[in-house]
Amino acid sequence: MPQMHSKQPISAGIVIVAAGRGERAGAPEEGPKQYRMIGGKPIIAHTLENFMTWEHAAQIVVVIHPDDEALFAKAFRQILSATPIETVHGGATRQQSVLAGLRHLKNKGITHVLVHDAVRPFFDHLLLDRIADALAEGAPAVLPAMPVADTLKRADRAGTVLETVSRAQLFAAQTPQSFAFDAILDAHEKASEIGRTDFTDDASIAEWAGIPVTIVEGAADNVKLTVKRDIALADNRLSSPLLPDVRTGNGYDVHQLEAGDGVILCGVFIQHDQRLKGHSDADVALHALTDALLATCGAGDIGDHFPPSDPQWKGASSRIFLEHAATIVRDNGGTIMNADVSLIAEAPKIGPHREAMRANLSEFLGISIDRCSVKATTNEKIGFVGRREGIAAIATATVVYRGAKR
Repeated sequence: MPQMHSKQPISAGIVIVAAGRGERAGAPEEGPKQYRMIGGKPIIAHTLENFMTWEHAAQIVVVIHPDDEALFAKAFRQILSATPIETVHGGATRQQSVLAGLRHLKNKGITHVLVHDAVRPFFDHLLLDRIADALAEGAPAVLPAMPVADTLKRADRAGTVLETVSRAQLFAAQTPQSFAFDAILDAHEKASEIGRTDFTDDASIAEWAGIPVTIVEGAADNVKLTVKRDIALADNRLSSPLLPDVRTGNGYDVHQLEAGDGVILCGVFIQHDQRLKGHSDADVALHALTDALLATCGAGDIGDHFPPSDPQWKGASSRIFLEHAATIVRDNGGTIMNADVSLIAEAPKIGPHREAMRANLSEFLGISIDRCSVKATTNEKIGFVGRREGIAAIATATVVYRGAKR
């Protein structure tokens, strides 16, 4: 079973940086890019709505340019807001604008703060929840980031390649970058006092101040809309009438029973006079669900990723297999919507353990418990299951993938 950590409560302030002029987005007559339209609403409206519907958002401050009061008011009219939102004027640099936002949140009962670019509208609550979990477990600074996938080259000023740079341990930083509030405010104030203005993001200020920064998995869609083409593609994504790419995967597994002291099903140990035989912990339920997830993106089956001939998986927790499959799904642009497991066994009784099993699926997959189902039936004493020679599991996973189909 995974080790449990005590968590501290989170009261999150949100600083949305929206004071830039967006010169690289072209068409200055259309105004700053954060107010350009995508899907019928300004970019900043999409960003705000994502935060306003997040349970941990206690206070939102939007840092705007002094010339943009009317633009922001117009964008805000398109939003139904239940979370308090205030504005403050930014400075000449992003760093100065963030500091203005942090100062505005001082003495407002905020324990933590998330600093986000207004022109990153395509994040979701799963990303925010990953950040909140890391903060609640005591991380003083959390950076969402994606592993660098492209081959990197170092060149001289003339454009001649000098070397290929290893991608190992390299990550592309995203926002919201998130911090214990008092620590990051103090770091920003100290940088301002000594005139340091060369930091490229808030995590780099935390690093400079000696605050450990923890990386959590970012989101592939969480891109910054920088140039005019980015905005056009975003508008097309939100405006085009497309069919959702919903996929369903099925998985089946069976393991033999032998004399023992208990079985592990959905990560829950149940005392029993038999145990399941297998190279790993033989959790037949998680094995079937792993195959169901892999099926939604054509990624083979559990044996392709964790061959039973490999000694490193002897006795391994099947949670490792399921979380690996979930990562593959997300790396391919999938959002797990539902997981359903049916256990077929004469014994032991599953009912008393069903809620613990559902809670484990919720934790392992990073989805809400109402999206996790565990059911059980007997085989009416027919066949190998009926003779208590084995336990079988059938699993179904539903996943929605980005890039809908016309």
